Amino acid sequence: MTLTGEKADILRMLAEQRKNFLITVRGITDEQAGQRTTVSDLTLGGLLSHVVGNEKSWMGIIAAKDETAEFDMSAMSEEYILSADQTVAGLVEEYARVAEATEQAVASLDLDEQIPLPTAPWAPERAWQSVRFTLLHILREVSQHAGHADIIRESLDGGNTTRHMAIEAGMTFD
Repeated sequence: MTLTGEKADILRMLAEQRKNFLITVRGITDEQAGQRTTVSDLTLGGLLSHVVGNEKSWMGIIAAKDETAEFDMSAMSEEYILSADQTVAGLVEEYARVAEATEQAVASLDLDEQIPLPTAPWAPERAWQSVRFTLLHILREVSQHAGHADIIRESLDGGNTTRHMAIEAGMTFD
């Protein structure tokens, strides 16, 4: 099935932002993925782990529609860390699977449907938001963290996502 309209636009933009993020981590080693290169504690591996987990989690919230869900605070400390059992290659493969699952799910979703959000210490009352808003939140997360990742990569080895994209588009630099 070929999607058109708003669903197609959201998925296209999400795919473009995932691609930008993945350009940023292309060619790095697992060791480099764990290196801190700025004053922030963020690393390329930690950000990759987060964007994969974030999309998977939000799509799970959409699917579950669980009116009793609570945010898992225990996951917070590990969310932005490349764990010992994770690799860049493994996370990139998982991201492809998560992206494919998202694209398949969106085809049958009602973007206006309201879904219950997990309660959390900062949001103790149950709130609801549209599937559309949730998908746009995923998009925002990937976009924001792609920018973080680009700065970290430049600090790591001079890699520049925008330059790589320009080269792939046929531009040359002297």
